[in-house]
Formats: sequence, structure tokens, C-alpha cells
Amino acid sequence: MIAATTESCAGENEDRRPDGDIPDTVACTLVTVRVTGGDSAGQEARVWAPATVRVDDVPPGTAVVLVQYRAPDGEPEGWAWFDYSRTVPLGALTVAFALMVTAVAGLRGIRALVGLAVAGLVIAVFMLPALLEGKDALAVGLVGSSAIMFVVLYMAHGFSKRSTTALLGTFAGLAMTVVLGVVAARTAHLTGISTEENYRLAMLTGRLGGDALRGLFLAGVTLAGLGVLNDVTVTQASAVWELRDADPTASRRRLFSQAMRIGRDHIASAVYTIAFAYAGAALPVLLLLEVYKSPLYQTISSGEFAEEIARTLVGSIGLVLAIPLTTLIAVMVATAEPVRRRHAAAVPRAHAHAH
Repeated sequence: MIAATTESCAGENEDRRPDGDIPDTVACTLVTVRVTGGDSAGQEARVWAPATVRVDDVPPGTAVVLVQYRAPDGEPEGWAWFDYSRTVPLGALTVAFALMVTAVAGLRGIRALVGLAVAGLVIAVFMLPALLEGKDALAVGLVGSSAIMFVVLYMAHGFSKRSTTALLGTFAGLAMTVVLGVVAARTAHLTGISTEENYRLAMLTGRLGGDALRGLFLAGVTLAGLGVLNDVTVTQASAVWELRDADPTASRRRLFSQAMRIGRDHIASAVYTIAFAYAGAALPVLLLLEVYKSPLYQTISSGEFAEEIARTLVGSIGLVLAIPLTTLIAVMVATAEPVRRRHAAAVPRAHAHAH
């Protein structure tokens, strides 16, 4: 970015005022930039910034991304504003995140980061290409999510009975989520074409049929539930083992009851997490509807909100069901080891401490 100036432009539809009028003239921002990449590196270009960008928003040195339009022979090429260049700040945040995880969690944090990278690879190399090729979206979502969960969980927590128990609980939660998602999508007539982005995707891929985008909605529900499911199942499995170590003589019924008291706290906090995450993502739409003063029943039954509500409720129900299932599996596995072995391992340490 070299310089930016304020110019007077004719008003357009995007400049429409709340009363519906379009002003004759509006203030526009004209920026002068020096191209730093491609065949035109070193050249200067002048482009109009979006209506929301003012001169103060683009001081000299600001990095922006331009789109180049090839012109016919004998005419100058054209340039257009695309967006700000955010590579440096986002890269810095990524590095800071990795350093903080490594500093606090140590080797386990490093393994978790590697697992996260593998998960991104699965999404980019397997799931997205398969979805674009028209493969069954629900099957792609299940296979991809299962692969991600297998790699991420064992990578971060190692191979152990606890990890395997958490994995089984996660799979159970995913299965419940998929079943409920299929029922909700069909009974609520969720077609998957509720936003401009979804419709554009359907147009570009040539799949405007309800089944294709409904499957994409279900795949998204499955993938979105992975993080929270993994969190609660791992924590719940660990709680069972810790309770078992604290009281090796506890019966299975008592151990399950104690662990579920912890699980109920997990359920409450996790449900809040899911609901607030979706509410935060949909906040601009919520504000727009508040401006429109639409009735509440119309708002929540519209396609876009119905999908978000269904996604939140389906994910929450799968999460709630995963906790008792994980607890039950963990209790059965943890109590399968004879109590004598645990006492035998503890006695020498107690005598050694006494002497």
C-alpha cells in the first residue's frame, strides 16, 4: 500500500439508507498499491476499496490482496480489491498458540498439535475431494470423523485402556448424533440450501437435489461434534480410573454413580459450550433479524435458523448420551482387573515409606 485518498462517487444499491433512499454521492476510498508478486511485480495500481474501508483503515504499508483481470489485446489490464492480506498476523497467532500449548502441556501438547495437523490433512486430502466428487456425504463424514478421532485421540493420549474407552464412547456418541441428525433432517425438511453460500455451492457442483445437500448438512453435524465429544469422553474415562484408584474396593454400581456425578457437570458445561459457539457464529444474523423485527416463531422456523437449532440440539443430545455410555464402558474395563493386583502393587510402597 502506497497511499489512500477519499473521493466522491455515485451512490449505489449497497449505499442504501435505512429509509430506502440511495444518496446521489458517497465518500469512496481510492488506494494506490505496488504489486509485489506475479508477472506484474513492481507495477503500481489504483483500485477502489469496499464501502466499509476508509482512509484511516489503510495507512501506508498495509498489505492487501488484489485480483487481476486480463484485458483484451491493446488495452490495459484491470485490478480490483479482493481483501486484506492477513498472512502475517494469522501466522503469528498460530505460532503463539503452538508455543503456549507446548509450554503448558509439554510432550503431550506437541502430540496433540501433530494430531491436529493430521486431522486437517484428512479433511483436506480425503473429505473435501470426496464431497466435491459427489460421494455419499454422510458416509464421508463418518469415515473421515472416525479416522480423525482415532489418530487425534491416540496421538494426544497414547495407547491405553483409557484412550480406547474414550474412543469407544466417542464412536457411540457419533452414532447417536448421526441417527438423530437423519431423523431431524427429514422430519424438519432441512434441505441444506439455507444460505447464499450453500446455494452457490449447489450451483457450482450441479447438485441442487435435497439429498446431496442434506447429506452435507449431516456430515457437518458429525464433524462439528467431534471436538466436544472427544473432550468429555476422555475426561469421563479418566475420572472413572481415578475413582477406581482412590477406592479399589468400590462396586461397579457405586463407581458408575460417582463418575456420573462428575459427568453431570460435564453435560451442563458442554451443552453451554455448543449453544454459545453457534450463537456467536450467528450473531450478525441475529442482529439483522432484530432490525427486521421478525416474529420469534418465524425466525426459529426459517431454514437457516432451523439448521443451526437442529445442529445444536442433535449435537447436544449425542453429547449427553455419550457420557453415560463412556462411563459404563470405563467402569466395566477398569473393574475387570482384580483388586488384589492393585493392593499388591501398593503394599511394597507403603512398607518402604514406613521404614
